[in-house]
Amino acid sequence: MENLARFKKILRTSVPLAMHTWLQLGGQVEYFAEPRSEDELIDLLQAAQKEGIELRFLGTGTNVLVSDSGVPGMVVRLSAPEFCKIDTDPASATVSVGAGAKLGRVITSAVYGGLAGLEGLIGIPGTVGGAVHNNISTSDGDIAQWIESVRVVRPGGEVAEFAGEHLDFAETDDPFENGIITACRFRLLPEEAEELSRRLQKIWILRKKGQPIGYQGAGWLFKDPSGASASELIDDAGLKGTRIGGAVICDRNPNFVLVEPECSSDDVHRLIRLIQTQVRERSGIELETDLTLW
Repeated sequence: MENLARFKKILRTSVPLAMHTWLQLGGQVEYFAEPRSEDELIDLLQAAQKEGIELRFLGTGTNVLVSDSGVPGMVVRLSAPEFCKIDTDPASATVSVGAGAKLGRVITSAVYGGLAGLEGLIGIPGTVGGAVHNNISTSDGDIAQWIESVRVVRPGGEVAEFAGEHLDFAETDDPFENGIITACRFRLLPEEAEELSRRLQKIWILRKKGQPIGYQGAGWLFKDPSGASASELIDDAGLKGTRIGGAVICDRNPNFVLVEPECSSDDVHRLIRLIQTQVRERSGIELETDLTLW
């Protein structure tokens, strides 16, 4: 791999991915890279393309289930300080952030700056890049409605800017054309910071009651079907507490899987298939996984 020789400072080989994902499962990846700047990222992606290396992008791995046998190619993670900056500007009611910034930190920074809109997403783990790419949502709305712009580097190294008003998550699973998000800008609503902080705390308390927040090794399994709740469908199928190997359906919220120390990725895969079969037979609804399966 001649084209990769110059990236020794940021590139490792045969890296176990379990330590980099929320579920802490799965095998190794051939190459694992953490570029320190956008220019270095561009050079890396161009070199990988020349070598014909398959690319995958990883934030904190909150919604990724890695195969026990590992994955081929290269995983790129934007964890360097350059990609984790948060700039709150109350005067323009905007927050500009690097894609590697933790979503929770971005939300609290906005709230303390007197900017409303993102607080309904508190309690959802992960990075801003992952949140935007997947257009995460709650009953309070989705993140897309607050996006002003997104900066992306495509696999060939080209840089592109996407205006939030032109993003259509309904029409495609990836409006960013297979690119890696490097930065985002949100336009929010000015509001009194003290009142915002109180609202944030209330949302956090309510979410904490219904989800295993902070449980390292808990994963959200399925998207909510139109007009239905995946959690309720799983509960109605009598599957709360069901176990396969070290994978267990959460009692508090059955759309979460809890991963115990002896769990394998295959255990989670088998539990997913069991849930889908039981829910389909009972309700006729086909549950779609919200986990990214590698």
